[in-house]
Order: sequence, then structure tokens, then C-alpha cells
Amino acid sequence: MNRILAGFSLWTLAALMALSLPLRAQEAASFKKEEIEQLVAPIALYPDALVAQILMASTYPLEIVQAARWSKANPNVKDKALEDAMQKQSWDPSVKSLAAFPQVLAMMNDKLDWTQKLGDAFLGQQKEVMDGVQRLRTKAHAAGNLKSGKEQTVSTEKQDGTTVIKIEPASPQVVYVPTYDPMVVYRPWPYPAYPPYYYYPPGYVPGAMFFSFSVGFIVGNAMWGGCHWGGGNVYINHHTYNNFNKTDIKTGDWQHRPEHRKGVEYRDAGSRQKYSGQRPGVDSREAYRGRAEAGQQDIARGGADQMKRDGGPGDRAGDRDIGAGDRQRDAAGARDRAPGADRAGGRQPDAFDGVGRGGQTRDNSSRGASSRASAAGHARAGGGGGGGRRR
Repeated sequence: MNRILAGFSLWTLAALMALSLPLRAQEAASFKKEEIEQLVAPIALYPDALVAQILMASTYPLEIVQAARWSKANPNVKDKALEDAMQKQSWDPSVKSLAAFPQVLAMMNDKLDWTQKLGDAFLGQQKEVMDGVQRLRTKAHAAGNLKSGKEQTVSTEKQDGTTVIKIEPASPQVVYVPTYDPMVVYRPWPYPAYPPYYYYPPGYVPGAMFFSFSVGFIVGNAMWGGCHWGGGNVYINHHTYNNFNKTDIKTGDWQHRPEHRKGVEYRDAGSRQKYSGQRPGVDSREAYRGRAEAGQQDIARGGADQMKRDGGPGDRAGDRDIGAGDRQRDAAGARDRAPGADRAGGRQPDAFDGVGRGGQTRDNSSRGASSRASAAGHARAGGGGGGGRRR
């Protein structure tokens, strides 16, 4: 069991390293309208404040993983105790706030490729992302699938000359997060080539109900985000923000904080230049590599801590007994099995399929290099025959 856990942790780390791969030589194209709707489909019907905080937090995918692990290991820490516990964490405040919504953190962690794309779209095309949410809300409302009730209040208002749909908790202290099938709730889904992302929490039976609510979360001061739909941006309710984060900020403006990116490459040139001063090329990749390594070390330490928390004293002792050779074999097995297992289960390959096969590739390359060196040595010994090259 310990070896399986070790292998799983290393596979998770290898998957996260995919977030740190350098960009291809060509510049990434902007997300198309249908791609943006595909990305926001799972969260467009969430309360406005929660949508804002998810969008902010999605720009820090590695910290999302750390927070999800913490949340899983501390399921009973809530309310005031949760606010106090978050003061000990170094994550961005938007990531900390999602600890009050374990279902949301689990979704963002389990669909990490989606989280990264959502964050990239939000950083590079913030207004388009906000407009995409409104378009989907309009579709759900027209289909009769977005209504006020005991869990939420749905209303419309004019913002900057545009009619927008707002979703707010019926009670400001208790938030219900909806679970729904995007293929049904926005019916008909207009982009067959871009099926919407979706996530069913544990225990939910797909198809049983196409729109339902989870149990209510008592969130206290954890809901401090806001959406200015007409202006196409998010903001902070700084009074509530200060209460949750024990800070004293004076403005409601939200700013992305690159230090919490932990080395994950920015997708487009505009974001790279704005947030890290990176330019495509060798120099930027070399500078980026140092940040990526630092982020990977943070995740590695978090994975080790998580395994210690999940296992008892006997498990920790067993972990120490695993030799380096066993860990390497377990890690290689986990890397080789995971992508194939996904495909066998019917899931289409995603951004992390094939991650972690670098070791196998290097082994094959090394064996090839050894064979070539051996052949060259024999050729030189035989007077350069057999295709050997003279120096």
C-alpha cells in the first residue's frame, strides 16, 4: 500500500509538471467564443461571488492542488476554525477562500487541465470570459433551468447599458453550490465540436437530476468576490475580504499576483509580458525553469506531508523502508499505467496523458546511445570498416 501511495504521489507530481512545460515556438491563439463557453459551462450557474473567486483562483493551479490536499486531509475544519487555519497557509487569498467549498476545490483539482485553461482564458481574455458566463446564463434562463428558490435568488439588472443576470445566495451566510449537466441545462448545446466540461461530485448519479443543489456551506467571510458584468471584470468586497484574511486593504480592485503562479508558464505573450516580463526564446525559458523547479519542490514537499497525514505511524515507518530502487519502479509504473488506464476507462486523452514517460524515453535513448558507441568502437578497432567514421 505504501508503495502504491508513493507511486501515486509521484504520478501526481509528474502530471503537475506538465503545467510547467515550455510553450511551443508558435504563439498560442486566443480562445474562441465556443471554447470560452466550453470552459465556463461548469461554473456559469454558480453564485456571482463564487464565480469571481473561482476565476481568480484558477490562475494559480499549483496552489489549487495544495489546497485540495489540505481540504481532503482536514474535512472537519470549518467556520471560524477554517479562517484561523488559512492564516497559516501561504496560498493566494482566492485559493484560501475556496477551502470553504471542498466540492469546488475537488473539481478544480480533479480537472486540473480545465483549471489551467480557465485561468489562462481569464488572464488573457477577462471580458470575453465574463461575457461567456452571461451568454450561458441567458440560455439556461430561456430553457427554464435558472430560477430563484430557497437556495438562490436570480435577478436581472442593467450594467453599463447591458442587461445581465445575477445569481446570489438566498441567505448571505449559507451558499448552495449547484450540480448540473451542461449538455442539458443550456439546451441545446450549440457547439458539438466543443462539448462542455462537467464534473459530478462523489455520490451524484449522472442523469438522476440534471440540476440539483449540494448541502449548504456556511461560509462566514469566505465569500468576498464580486462580478462587474457590464465592465467585464471581477472585484473584491474589501470589508469581507479583510475579515477573512486578517488584512487591511483599502481598494476593491483585484490584481493577479505572479508570485503565487509557482513557475507555471503563462499561455499568451500578453500575459507573459504583463505578469513576468517573459519573452519567447531561450532566455525566458531558462529564467522560467528556475521558478518551475521551485514550484515542483513545493508540491513534492506537500505530497510527502500529505502521505504522512493519510497514513498512521506504521505507514510512515514503511515509507522509510522503501528503497530508492523501489520508489523509482513504483513511480515508473504509475506513470506508465495512468494514461493507459484512463483511455481504457473510455476517457479521451487530456493535457496530462503521457506525462511522466520522460524517464522511459531517456532510458531508450541511453540504450541507443550505448549501442551506437559500442558499434563505433568495434568499427574503429577493425580499421574503420562497417560504416564507422574516422575522426
